[in-house]
Amino acid sequence: MMPVHLFLSDVWYWILGLLLVLYVVLDGFDLGVGILSLFVGSEQRRSVMMASLGSVWDANETWLVVFGGALFGAFPAAYGIVLHGLYIPIMVMLLALIFRGVAFEFREHSHDKRHWNIAFGGGSLLAAIAQGYALGAVIGGIPVSGNQFAGGVWHWLSLYSSLVAVGVVFGYVLLGATYLILKTDDRVQGRCRSVARGAAWLTAVAGVAVSLWTPLRFDYVAERWFSWPNMIWLAPLPILAAGAFYMLLRALRRGYEHSPFLWSVCIFLASFAGLAVSFYPYLVPPTLTAADVASSPTTLAFMLTGIGMLIPIMLVYNGYQYLVFRGKVRADDAGYH
Repeated sequence: MMPVHLFLSDVWYWILGLLLVLYVVLDGFDLGVGILSLFVGSEQRRSVMMASLGSVWDANETWLVVFGGALFGAFPAAYGIVLHGLYIPIMVMLLALIFRGVAFEFREHSHDKRHWNIAFGGGSLLAAIAQGYALGAVIGGIPVSGNQFAGGVWHWLSLYSSLVAVGVVFGYVLLGATYLILKTDDRVQGRCRSVARGAAWLTAVAGVAVSLWTPLRFDYVAERWFSWPNMIWLAPLPILAAGAFYMLLRALRRGYEHSPFLWSVCIFLASFAGLAVSFYPYLVPPTLTAADVASSPTTLAFMLTGIGMLIPIMLVYNGYQYLVFRGKVRADDAGYH
């Protein structure tokens, strides 16, 4: 295989990882707020929570669109295999995101908000569960034969993927709760501190369980993490995750507002870095590497030019958006006077 093709396929492997991390972090707190809205009794507090998303929720989801388009263009064989194997969770996720978006807009203009509240929160929860099952099925191994999906329609449903799904849901709740600590005050903020502490512990338990189970499923993952001297080179990742978890609990205990969200993001970044290191160069574990399913070098180079210009523009736009709409959201912003 040409060195240029190998290099470009590796570049696109890490670009996809970046796009996925951006989506999970940005839309993760968005979905987490939606899940939390299911358990709020006061309509005023729920409106404050949803108002905190009003200026950012739709932009957050654009990273999922870019990720899907990049996967289709750079790794079309992987796109076909993954979508074939994960047809049910991906369709559930897309329908949940659509339903949730409609509910968000219709709720604002509705006199009876109860049904739209359930639709928004339920759509957020369904989308998070579907994403967790999809991630669990991919890292748990997709059966492939001759570059074609070789499993059954329910292959994605397993105890392992269920554990990953639980971890994703609690992780999103953690991001949502720490985001609301940043954006709200008074009773909403106080409640979110308690929720964030519980979600942090549950996310950590699920994360540790997945981290211990994965090397047992794949010998090459165990070899990568537990062989010498790899143990020395990779040790900073779990240390960083553990340190971020400690700092998160410390920030919550001391009543900080900004740092809990930042430490939650650090936990996600360390977790995704660990996944990338564990499975590289496999794009469809445990069979197909990125180079095996990559497009031609010409296609990869052409896409790199376009995406290379698009990603910085999107990052600047998102950053400016958060800068403009920074600050607290209060009852007046949610339509209560």
